[in-house]
Formats: sequence, C-alpha cells, structure tokens
Amino acid sequence: MPKEFTYRGLTFEQLEKMPMDEFIKLLPSRQRRSMLRGFSSRQKKFLERVKRAKRLLRRGSKVPILRTHNRDMIILPEMVGHYLGEFILTRKRVLHGAPGMGATKSSIYVPLK
Repeated sequence: MPKEFTYRGLTFEQLEKMPMDEFIKLLPSRQRRSMLRGFSSRQKKFLERVKRAKRLLRRGSKVPILRTHNRDMIILPEMVGHYLGEFILTRKRVLHGAPGMGATKSSIYVPLK
C-alpha cells in the first residue's frame, strides 16, 4: 500500500481544491513572500504551459516535456512550497589537475624542467 502524500496534514486533493490565499498561508515565510509579490511574466507563461499540459493529460494525449530557466519559480500544489531549482543539478563535478608551481611549500624544492 503506497504512502499517501500530505503537506501540513492536508492531502494532495485538498491542496488542489484550496483557494490560493489559503495555500499561501501554509508556505514557509520565504516562499510566502515570493507568492504575495506575484509572478513575473516568465513565471506566468510557464504556469500557462503547465495548465495546457494538464489538459492534454486529461484528454489522454501525450504530454510535452516542459523546460524552463525559471529556477526561482515555486512549485504549486504538485510539490508544495519548493523552488524548481531545488530539483535541478547545477554544478559539474570538480576535476582538479596537478598542483602548479608554488601551490605548496614543498614545491619550492622541485627542480624546474
């Protein structure tokens, strides 16, 4: 039996039906402030694309992959109160080369070629 998703004691269905004003009150302060200030034009455009994808999903057709650079966009009831950027790896693995001349105290004793 799969575990049911809840956020602050509310199920996913309850969160979806909840008015936006009540949902905003459930969020942590940083996200709440961001939501109260409103969405940027890029964020509004992304929300429209999400709504369009949900309509396509209800009709049974293939849902397109949504790509965006809006890492500061708060994910609404689907992932409740997180930012998109929290789910994206943004840094590459660091690959250090060999230490250069003067990198350590002992490197002064290494003869130059």
